[in-house]
Amino acid sequence: MNHEITHLTVEDDADGQRLDRWLKKKLPKTPYALIQKMLRTGQVRVDGKRAKAETRLEAGQDVRLPPAEKKTTQLTFRPKDGDKEFLESITLYDDGKLLILNKPYGLAVQGGPNITRHIDGMLAELRNLKGVQPRLVHRLDRDTSGILVCGRSLAMTRDMGDIFVNRDIKKIYWAIVSPAPQKDQGEIEGAIAKGTHGKRKEAMVIDNESGKASKTMYRVIERTKDNKAAFVAFWPRTGRMHQIRIHTADILGCPILGDEKYDCTGEMIDSHDLNGRLHLHAARLMFRHPNTSEIMDIKAPLADDLRGTWEKLGFNPDYDDDPFAAIIPKDLKPIKPDKK
Repeated sequence: MNHEITHLTVEDDADGQRLDRWLKKKLPKTPYALIQKMLRTGQVRVDGKRAKAETRLEAGQDVRLPPAEKKTTQLTFRPKDGDKEFLESITLYDDGKLLILNKPYGLAVQGGPNITRHIDGMLAELRNLKGVQPRLVHRLDRDTSGILVCGRSLAMTRDMGDIFVNRDIKKIYWAIVSPAPQKDQGEIEGAIAKGTHGKRKEAMVIDNESGKASKTMYRVIERTKDNKAAFVAFWPRTGRMHQIRIHTADILGCPILGDEKYDCTGEMIDSHDLNGRLHLHAARLMFRHPNTSEIMDIKAPLADDLRGTWEKLGFNPDYDDDPFAAIIPKDLKPIKPDKK
């Protein structure tokens, strides 16, 4: 065990970044809960002073890490030939400031236990001429495919992060659930917390006493004739971990096909010829571009394996409507011209 205190210098490109997020990047093997504890107990110092998680860093500042944390700064990610080409092949939008990818199923977004390959590590291959690499704005579960947003500068990452936090955005997910919901549309509400779900110890659960308030809107797009499955669009109005998955399984009673963690293996339908992956896809994202004020409408097409399931169940994999068109977030409404 290393008993030395470690000092790190804040890079120019990290100027203005939150301390907790910077530490998470620097200590990829350290659980975020431990990073929070280190901050609460004053073990992390910025220019010799205690600092809070939300402290904004300044370029050149000295960050002191407590003993035994130095080993966690070693990244486990190993780049491979073709990483840059792979990222380019899944790019949906790139204007030099904002990068949006169509993340495939099974690829982690960030590092963690036993994860040596992830999007966050690959992004180093897309550094610009100033050496700045894109940063993740949000995350997707490893088994969820679809739209993933990155900022090509700290300012853009921060601006897009604010848009996500303030919910001035429309995020639409597609899923196949089994069985089909009784109602064609509605809202699912239930506070979410970490806990034990069935045989799974590392899971999220509905806990209306100590959990975080959560809301998910849904609309059934198509059903099978026997109602054993449905193509459903979801719009999570909050951003909790596994929110759609736990809301569909424990409140709606219609878990997502292939979600073994939350009790759906497709037993209600004839699934012997369907792939076993999680059938959840971040399909569409609508927001106002922080720099141009243009309303962006980004769509991520289904991968071939998901298209196969949609087609086998008789659903339209090229559905292109906005099932929540009647609801327009404040930031997506037309900007009225200034009166002179």
